[in-house]
Amino acid sequence: MRKAALLPALMLAAAAAVPAALHAAPEAPAVATADPEMAKVLADPRRDSDRVRDAFRHPAETLAFFRIKPGMTVADYMPSSGWYTRILVPYLGDKGQYIGITAGLATATGDTRTRLANFPGFFPGKAAGWTGVPAARIPAFTLDAVPAERKGTVDRVMIMREVHNMWPDNYLYNDLAAIRSLLKPDGLLGIEEHRAKPDAPASYTLGTMGYMREADVIALIEAHGFKLVAKSEINANPKDSADWPDGVWTLPPVLTLKDKDRAKYEAIGESDRMTLLFAKRP
Repeated sequence: MRKAALLPALMLAAAAAVPAALHAAPEAPAVATADPEMAKVLADPRRDSDRVRDAFRHPAETLAFFRIKPGMTVADYMPSSGWYTRILVPYLGDKGQYIGITAGLATATGDTRTRLANFPGFFPGKAAGWTGVPAARIPAFTLDAVPAERKGTVDRVMIMREVHNMWPDNYLYNDLAAIRSLLKPDGLLGIEEHRAKPDAPASYTLGTMGYMREADVIALIEAHGFKLVAKSEINANPKDSADWPDGVWTLPPVLTLKDKDRAKYEAIGESDRMTLLFAKRP
């Protein structure tokens, strides 16, 4: 996660223009963790250092809410250190496929551009080391270079805590268009994002603090060719006041203030998060 630059005023206007009526969606019921395959994956020793986050990230419930099942093809946007990679690769199994995707290069500059451009080369090997699955079975690409044969073949795309970067860094339009091209006609886009309070001021919710208002995220995604079909409180955290002067990074796992009030922030836990599911519109 990183702090980002200011976003274009045009994008703000577009989000505000989407009627509130379009945002209505059924609340998802609570999901019981009763999938033995998922339980096996979550208990794997490869996840020993990841497991401390399970209580805040609810991976079994979140992936069930995204309607992800073994045998599917799932693309994971900006997989970073591989927290979900280590779950999805084994869970999807030999008949499924995990794909690592990252932002296109159109608006990237400097070190960020270099890092993104290098992603297809280094990520499969990293993921292989994390999961024990051969690198050849874990494709990766930037979203401005989607292979023609991949278009229309993906069941699910996940964007986990990255919309606050995509929007102000000007990735949102290009990357969501590319994601639409990847998804099957009945494909779904699952999003988890740090949630600001509904009345939080614009100065706090433009992405640079990590938090975004749920209504704004829904408006932005719907304006880019998707329709909200469900939302869930799986990853809600009422202890998070979502108004930290140093942004979401004040809380675990970053703890940007280090030892200052560390016990307080650890007791709060990770951020309050929206969990949203969108269908690809024709």
